[in-house]
Amino acid sequence: MNPTEPSNANTTGMLRLFVYGTLKRGFWNHDRFCRGVRTVEDAVVRGRLFETSSGIPVLMVPEEDILAVGTINPRADVATQAHVTARMSNPKPNPDRLPKNPTGAPWAPVYGEILTFDDPETRLPAIDRLEGFHPGGPCLYRRVLVSVCMNRERRLIAWAYVAGNRLNGRFKALPNGNWR
Repeated sequence: MNPTEPSNANTTGMLRLFVYGTLKRGFWNHDRFCRGVRTVEDAVVRGRLFETSSGIPVLMVPEEDILAVGTINPRADVATQAHVTARMSNPKPNPDRLPKNPTGAPWAPVYGEILTFDDPETRLPAIDRLEGFHPGGPCLYRRVLVSVCMNRERRLIAWAYVAGNRLNGRFKALPNGNWR
């Protein structure tokens, strides 16, 4: 399958990950951690993007946009992603439905890519280590499930690494929502 082809709506066994920094195509961690990814698509989330003094990007998203929090169990996280996707796409009225036009300052579009993996049990632990994600403990980044916009009409649910409880230091705001 061509890595730039659109992914299917079926998430069974597939892991979707929104990336906005060094895991994007063309950056140093993409080849190391994402070789063999099934698909790569441009995507946008609602949030704020910052850069640390060491040049690493940090995403912040509104707490109300977080649909689930990641665990140490890749299978459980893929199942959660599939369950939330099914719940959000249900045509019946549901209080958990995605907002059509989320608004609110200071949130704005943050640009990145959605990577789709078919081997989450291999990929997720390695990327969690890279991102310093340790559920239940101090974390550089938290892995959370959020709504991602693929184009003006198509939304998917994907995991993203956002600012954790151990991230500190000076941040420079990136008002254009794009890192490098």
